[in-house]
Amino acid sequence: MLPTHGRYDYHPLPDRPRYAWPGGARLAVYIGLNLEHFAFGEGLGAELAPGGPQPDILNYAWRDYGNRVGAWRLIQLLDALALPATVLLNSAMYDYAPALIAAHRDRGDEIAGHGRTNSERQSALPEAEERRLIAESTAAIARHEGAPPRGWLSPWIAESHATPDLLAEAGYRYSLNWCADDQPIWKRTAHGPLLAVPYPQEVNDIPSIAVRRDGAAQFADMIIDDFEERLTQTEDGLPQVMGIALHPYLVGQPYRLRQLRRALAHVAARREQVWITTAGAIFAHVAALPPGIVPGR
Repeated sequence: MLPTHGRYDYHPLPDRPRYAWPGGARLAVYIGLNLEHFAFGEGLGAELAPGGPQPDILNYAWRDYGNRVGAWRLIQLLDALALPATVLLNSAMYDYAPALIAAHRDRGDEIAGHGRTNSERQSALPEAEERRLIAESTAAIARHEGAPPRGWLSPWIAESHATPDLLAEAGYRYSLNWCADDQPIWKRTAHGPLLAVPYPQEVNDIPSIAVRRDGAAQFADMIIDDFEERLTQTEDGLPQVMGIALHPYLVGQPYRLRQLRRALAHVAARREQVWITTAGAIFAHVAALPPGIVPGR
């Protein structure tokens, strides 16, 4: 037998129960907007070009463009198309760019935990330090938003063996770390069930643009093709979740933003057929379903 995580069982897709999203929709669509802050001169960070010795001015400034300019352009785009977002927030952003978080608060966007900073990877920490990371990030969001977040995305999608247990222990109800399915699935933890809401690693600008070097139009076409194919697939009654993962320092660049506008306008034009929502609302809907409908509970 191969080692296994033991968090969920295998469930063949065709054999799963049918259920619907609000309004009878079969496809739920949400935008996961990553707002991240990075240490200057040390730690991890995505790269526009191979980094040299620290301080790596080129890559630090490129990422900082997202918070100074790109994120504000994205807010304008989301407002124009009346689209909600789940903000995946490094808690360090409260000190660095509080006006940006306030703008998303004013929009009514969901704030989900995304660690303290993407300069660190929680899977590399001892368990006590990982627990502290989660607690500090959670406390900052609760202090500024008036309530703790329900959802979590680890910086760099990095988990230790204990992460699901630590998240459930800290009061989290759903995680975006696992891209193993097109439907939400319940995971087992030492502190009760934790819902895995699908978060994309394909329709995601980091692997697409920063890793595979896809062009702006190619990424926009990817969003549209994924959306249209899912509409076709859900005609059989099996619901799906489509996430669109965005980082302002990538898609907030003007030429990419123009193509992203084309893709999101395509999705928004079909809002009568789908449920355009947040990851937290997806969790709430699934949590209210009768036991046995969603695998794992």
